[in-house]
Amino acid sequence: MIRFENVYKRYPNGRDALASVSFRLERGEMAFLTGPSGAGKSTLLKLIALIERPSRGTVLIGNRNTSKVSRRRIPEFRRRLGIVFQDHKLLSDRTVFDNIALPLVIGALRRREIGRRVRAALDQVGLLGFEKHFPEALSSGEQQRVGIARAIASRPELVIADEPTGNLDPGLSREIFGLFERFNEVGVTVLVATHDLGVIAERDYRHIRLAGGKLAAADSS
Repeated sequence: MIRFENVYKRYPNGRDALASVSFRLERGEMAFLTGPSGAGKSTLLKLIALIERPSRGTVLIGNRNTSKVSRRRIPEFRRRLGIVFQDHKLLSDRTVFDNIALPLVIGALRRREIGRRVRAALDQVGLLGFEKHFPEALSSGEQQRVGIARAIASRPELVIADEPTGNLDPGLSREIFGLFERFNEVGVTVLVATHDLGVIAERDYRHIRLAGGKLAAADSS
């Protein structure tokens, strides 16, 4: 599902964020992306989501070479992805329903189908009935659940998450990781970047470790 082949990323200021990174994540697999701050985790996720492009090397998502995806095709490409951010990135002036529906509206789904998908996504994250709430009325954990619901409403094949529990207490962190496990159980490929080593130590998933922009390990525990 994800394949990096000798990938480098150098930013315009000359900083090398990634160097010679190669790994594979199979379809239906779940893995954690770990490493200290500045190791390159966010950059790696941005390459998967086509927010950034590699300076050298090849990134393949579902056998599709991201370097060959034209700018015009990027929105179509991202419909296959669910992206979860640490800071939620919810629109404060829109309801929970509208926040989750936004990617579906952009994807030109019919109103009835949008409604079905939004409610189904909210049900999966335990927030059915919150459709008319505004983000500021929700707790941090609830806001993160809305962000996850938005990511899965399009029924993606792949979900990537960048420090999704960074602002949550340990109990809420476990609940959020439990949601990702549930998605993985139904065949969704999941890659989660996290510093939460205590929670992931309880789970027997593969770790892809970065250090200084390089792959330190890609083991099974």
